[in-house]
Amino acid sequence: MSMGVSIIICCHNSEKELPHTIAHLAAQEFSKTILWEVIVIDNNSSDKTAEVAQTLWPEEYDIPLRVVYESKLGLINARYRGLSEAKYDFLSFIDDDNWVCTNWINTVYEVMAKHPEVGACGGKNVPVFEGEKPWWFELSGKSYAVGTQGPEAGGDITFSKGRLLGAGLTIRKSAWQMLIDKGFNSLLVGCKGKALNRGEDTELCFALVLAGWHLWYEPQLELQHFLTADRLNWRYLRKLRRGGGKATLGFDPYRFAFEILKQPCKISFWWKVWPYSHERQLQHIWLLQLLVAIKDVLAHPIALTRALLFSMEGDMDTLRVESRIGRVTELLASNATYANNIRTVKDAIWIQKA
Repeated sequence: MSMGVSIIICCHNSEKELPHTIAHLAAQEFSKTILWEVIVIDNNSSDKTAEVAQTLWPEEYDIPLRVVYESKLGLINARYRGLSEAKYDFLSFIDDDNWVCTNWINTVYEVMAKHPEVGACGGKNVPVFEGEKPWWFELSGKSYAVGTQGPEAGGDITFSKGRLLGAGLTIRKSAWQMLIDKGFNSLLVGCKGKALNRGEDTELCFALVLAGWHLWYEPQLELQHFLTADRLNWRYLRKLRRGGGKATLGFDPYRFAFEILKQPCKISFWWKVWPYSHERQLQHIWLLQLLVAIKDVLAHPIALTRALLFSMEGDMDTLRVESRIGRVTELLASNATYANNIRTVKDAIWIQKA
């Protein structure tokens, strides 16, 4: 597999966002010894995403840009298509509203080449607002995939955080392919059209850590995340948080695996996990988790009532309620699959046993 950087932009109806994103890539200042490419994944768009992408790239540029169509809707499906299409080992996933710094290519290459133990790397994501910044934005910046992801100096965050944001996430292709070759299959699909599904990036980070790979935070990898006005409202944020609560079911199998294997990764979740030690208890794990989740929701009746009846703009308790409601509703829909997903991850051959 060739050493180099494959920039992968997963798009769904992105004709308006792409011009700035591609312009920042075209402005890269990079070493001529580094091989790189740009792949735009058109994830079943109904607008002119493909046409716009092809016309934006400078004709005189030596670096190739190509558009690949993926008909199966869902961010994880677009990412998998990018994996299969990429020529190089360092896959850098840039969202259609991410404006990367001029040294992005050089920095991605240097970090991943210097640290062969690193399976995934992330950077510093800075928000850029269309219009005025909401006064409550700092309450939940991570919901918008912005902020720092580690210490100021950067470094290995495998055993301190255990996850990275999907915006600007760089993955080692050989590490991801190894997981797939040994039977790994994502439980979460990420955003799907207008549906605000979450968590496919976090799930992949968990899988890489369980397989023995490390995660790295590099603050020099700075991107600007452009946030449109339609996303900067309280109702949208509440939907994001509910989607985040639903995604926790996809994380549960990995949390159980970490606990069973006594991995040192310090992954902290707000929801409670009911440990089990044998197969009989696993048969009842879905019901136990549902009861715990319902109890968690009902434990705060005033916050729950306010969240259901009023907007409660800027209220952190309301965001917590949304996350918990998301978890309960997804548990109710997952009776047939929950325990099986835990078994699948627990028994996976790609997990590095102690």
